[in-house]
Amino acid sequence: MAKPKKTPRPKAQTPKGFRDYFGSDVTERAEMLQKIAGVYHRYGFDALESSAVETVEALGKFLPDVDRPNEGVFAWQEDDDWLALRYDMTAPLARVYAQHRNDLPSPYRRFTMGPVWRNEKPGPGRFRQFYQCDADTVGSASMAADAEICAMLSDCLEEVGIPRGDYVIRINNRKVLNGVMEVAGLAGDDRAAARGIVLRAIDKLDRLGPEGVRALLGAGRKDDSGDFTDGAGLSDDRADIIMRFMDAREDDNAGTVARLMTLVEGSEIGQKGVAELQDIEALLSSQGYGPDRIIIDPSVVRGLGYYTGPVYEAELTFEVTDEKGRPRNFGSVAGGGRYDDLVKRFTGQEVPATGVSIGVDRLLAALRATGRVGTDSHGPVVVTVMDRDQMADYQSIVAELRNAGIRAEVYLGNPKNFGNQLKYADKRGSPAAIIVGAEERGRGVVQIKDLVLGSKIAETATHEEWAENPSQFEVPRDQMVAKLREILTP
Repeated sequence: MAKPKKTPRPKAQTPKGFRDYFGSDVTERAEMLQKIAGVYHRYGFDALESSAVETVEALGKFLPDVDRPNEGVFAWQEDDDWLALRYDMTAPLARVYAQHRNDLPSPYRRFTMGPVWRNEKPGPGRFRQFYQCDADTVGSASMAADAEICAMLSDCLEEVGIPRGDYVIRINNRKVLNGVMEVAGLAGDDRAAARGIVLRAIDKLDRLGPEGVRALLGAGRKDDSGDFTDGAGLSDDRADIIMRFMDAREDDNAGTVARLMTLVEGSEIGQKGVAELQDIEALLSSQGYGPDRIIIDPSVVRGLGYYTGPVYEAELTFEVTDEKGRPRNFGSVAGGGRYDDLVKRFTGQEVPATGVSIGVDRLLAALRATGRVGTDSHGPVVVTVMDRDQMADYQSIVAELRNAGIRAEVYLGNPKNFGNQLKYADKRGSPAAIIVGAEERGRGVVQIKDLVLGSKIAETATHEEWAENPSQFEVPRDQMVAKLREILTP
């Protein structure tokens, strides 16, 4: 009789394109989100937590990766409906507003934060699950709403530790883009495919440079791997219009606006877009947000297909070193824009809206790369166990520390090897350890080991060897909290 086949063990590995977040990753992210939420709240936005799952119909087809069968989302069928994990926070907001609009104020100002999922090819630093932190105003057509979002984004970056001069918020307008397309002969439904190629090419300017973009405007481009990307097939004079548009930025915002107006001459939609940019710039200047923080930049496109007016992007301007030791600019960490048609899909009536999304993981990576987070983080104080029969006493010590606001824990592993307890404290990043044996308990004292100052204790160290270390202090039990605070205070 054949032996039954054993069920293979599952592989303990993270799915491709996903990652696990531990200790400081989660803590630092939570602290950063709290700071951003504080700015949003100060601006008068209310919190909203919506479902992570939406119907595919409600999400719509707005991702730039529209050529793939699943259209960039993780979806499954349930009865007669197709459901999907949200790919951003904006499409779900349109559904929420349409569903609850009779109970919500107008305009409705909300912020939200949480994970989103995109079924796309992962790469270095590009994951299929990532965090976003959004703020939106639904129900206002005023350019003051867009100016406010840009000002708030600037305040968020400075609040989390990005100083002025290390970032810039760049603003463009989809109406200006549409006007340029019209002037370049790309208006109409029959030129939709070519327009899409042009928009994606402009969005890649920082990566491909002017020559690479020019190739995509024409016949196409072959990359370093030999893969060929079809171009928009524009003639040289039509491509020149697009290239002049991307190079339209002047030394000041007023100069950029004036040059854009000449480029869209003859296009009503384009001129309207330039006028909106002019309004936003004036509103921001009146609040003190000048070109040192916010500029008008025609190269900003934004990839999502639902934007209808102003679009904006926050870019970090300082250099970091990549995994190969090469310097590079950190790049974009946030973006957004106006999407006046998104709620209309549900209601049949146009509802103006605008908002911004901060890429939480990228912003946190930038803060880490510049040492602005993580430098002061430490683990809990560890209360070591010298006598397992005295666990109640050790628990009373740790309770006293916690009640004093000090993060602490009792070692709960096998206490037989004292060296293992020290290794554990080291792995936890503990700033200090408490030791109380029978002798200390009898005299009413505790030993406090400053693990930051002290040398790493060998695995086989004994209690007596540890006690002789100069970074160890003996204090009365009632002075334990005060001494620990002294050690923990930078």
